[in-house]
Amino acid sequence: MHKVKPLFSWRPYWAQRFGVAPQLPCSREEMDDLGWDSCDIILVSGDAYVDHPSFGMAVIGRVLEAQGFRVGIIAQPDWTGVDDFARLGRPNLFWGVTAGNMDSMVNRYTSDRKVRSDDAYTPGGKGGSRPDRSVLVYAQRCREAYADVPLVIGGIEASLRRIAHYDYWSDKVRRSVLLDARADLLVYGNGERQVVEIAHRLATGEPVAQLRDIRGTGFMTRTIPEGWAEIDSQQIDAPGRVDPHPDPYAAPVQGKPCAERESSNGEVAVPVLRRPRVDREHSFVRMPSYEAVKQDAVLYAHASRVMHLETNPGNARVIVQRHGNRDLWLNPPPIPLTTRELDRVFELPYTRRPHPVYGDARIPAYEMIRFSVNIMRGCFGGCTFCSITEHEGRIIQNRSEDSIVREIETIRDTVPGFTGVISDVGGPTANMYRLACKSPKIEAACRRPSCVYPGICSNLKTDHAPLVRLYKRLRELPGIKKVLVASGLRYDLAVRSPEYVRELVSHHVGGYLKIAPEHTEDGPLAKMMKPGMGAYHDFRAMFEKFSKAAGKEQYLIPYFIAAHPGTTDEDMMNLALWLKRNGFRADQVQNFLPSPMATATAMYHSGKNPLRRVRRNSETVPIPKGLRMRRLHKAFLRYHDANNWPLLREALQRMGRADLIGNGKKHLVPTWQPRGTGSAQEGRRGKGGAFRTRHTGLPDVPGTERPGRKGGRKRRGRPGAG
Repeated sequence: MHKVKPLFSWRPYWAQRFGVAPQLPCSREEMDDLGWDSCDIILVSGDAYVDHPSFGMAVIGRVLEAQGFRVGIIAQPDWTGVDDFARLGRPNLFWGVTAGNMDSMVNRYTSDRKVRSDDAYTPGGKGGSRPDRSVLVYAQRCREAYADVPLVIGGIEASLRRIAHYDYWSDKVRRSVLLDARADLLVYGNGERQVVEIAHRLATGEPVAQLRDIRGTGFMTRTIPEGWAEIDSQQIDAPGRVDPHPDPYAAPVQGKPCAERESSNGEVAVPVLRRPRVDREHSFVRMPSYEAVKQDAVLYAHASRVMHLETNPGNARVIVQRHGNRDLWLNPPPIPLTTRELDRVFELPYTRRPHPVYGDARIPAYEMIRFSVNIMRGCFGGCTFCSITEHEGRIIQNRSEDSIVREIETIRDTVPGFTGVISDVGGPTANMYRLACKSPKIEAACRRPSCVYPGICSNLKTDHAPLVRLYKRLRELPGIKKVLVASGLRYDLAVRSPEYVRELVSHHVGGYLKIAPEHTEDGPLAKMMKPGMGAYHDFRAMFEKFSKAAGKEQYLIPYFIAAHPGTTDEDMMNLALWLKRNGFRADQVQNFLPSPMATATAMYHSGKNPLRRVRRNSETVPIPKGLRMRRLHKAFLRYHDANNWPLLREALQRMGRADLIGNGKKHLVPTWQPRGTGSAQEGRRGKGGAFRTRHTGLPDVPGTERPGRKGGRKRRGRPGAG
């Protein structure tokens, strides 16, 4: 792994003399109380300020404070004017701008592009407290307030929009957010290393224009530095015969252009000419330009593949993408934090509560994580619809047992309202704690997008013993009644360790355990890079076995996704049939939302599969597009909802599966329609809540009977029961 300066080894900035702030100040009055005349760095965020290590703004703020800098917070400012952005005065070093813990467009709009009525990161859960594309709006206001101050953007929104990206809400390819924000630097991924180095180098008087060698950052440039070799990836492979290219590095020997040598028997020997070695440290991959990928969706898919191949910190190269007359230059990803560094980040003096300015207002996101503990970062699953790997990386960063114990003791002793139950011990994935490649050398050289797909890599250590040991230690702590696991579980890894499943099921499940098979059919699963249902059934058997042994009645709650690229109507129908056979009725379902930069988003936009080499004639991926098709796929997941029955009947007839329409157990939807449901609004309610219905006009299906006719069944209770 590359050498890197330890995170907390920098010489503290002179302002360290002011000490630790009870809360990072949000007003001039708070600055006065601390004895500050100015802030060195001001962080602007679309989230309410919660001083907790699950909120990125608090983490960056406290890390910078630990380096000796005075950090101010402007949370959820009024973006319609500049006054809120000037309330703390001019920052001495730089602005730090983030949309918050979520992309502002994902936060505000549903997968059907409808405006959400709530915002979990706002006091009272009230929606509308941040603008669309918050990074752009906040950056503009910062420039208006103090135009001469260096501007650094970061967080999930900037991270996932760092290159030319497909934007689902405008249905077009947008250029890098760095240009639209007119920022000096873009920080992507977890930003502790980057912002600390930026702050210290600016504090020494180094101009922001010279900060060009910091990993995990991007900037715009008009010239390529001398000594850098270009690897051209601007074109995709074209079908047809490909003639061998002459080797430009081959030197002629004795006037013979191919360096031929004649042997004693008259045969001609042609030596193999090898490519010259390229210094990876001083080479960059030139991706197709913004203008090119904007016009050509297939080229966009190729660019997505190129970008995702350069995400391993051990071997990633610089990525360069042309935007107009300038180049976007993205340095390789940051080096993951060591356990010692991550421990210290999580043990900084957070108050673990919202800023007092919010009073008693409830912040839903805080309520959710108030009694939870994050034990690791990163995910090597590589699910194509997920943004965790693109942001946090696939190398797992672990905290020590002692650090986790200290945090739980802090929660027990200081957080108001604690009842003895830790709501979650996990991270992006609950059971990847201390899982890693068997060889650091192999890990640094690997370019696979996933360590567990299409199967678990033979080089991956899957021993869950450290996690089992941690669980046992935590549940024995004084004052701790229960330690739950609510984070997503990778069940294909869990089944490799029956002892882990036993510990989990016996002591850490609160009646229900949520897992995410996402689908039952191989086609969609392959495009998601998710395991088949065999692993799910194995885990379910172990779950039920150990629940019974523990004398507990517990249930698995599977999550599924609709309208994902690669999914056909038949796939969704088969999933609905599986749900009915297994007695599942989903109350809340998710339609695929194409988030910026995800591999599945490239599939959605291009109809091509970037998991393989992209060509003009390569595999075409079926894409559920259009509101009606997306609603249909969602309706299959909620086959039991009477409001969906008219849409499902129409689809089943069109698919030639009218045999699934009827009133028996083997049917998916009935022929009747309750009053007040669906578009037909058919039927009327009788006494006792029974539904009296009339025929829907569908043809008779053999082996079924209509309700209300002789021999038919009366239905009571909610529609679709039975």
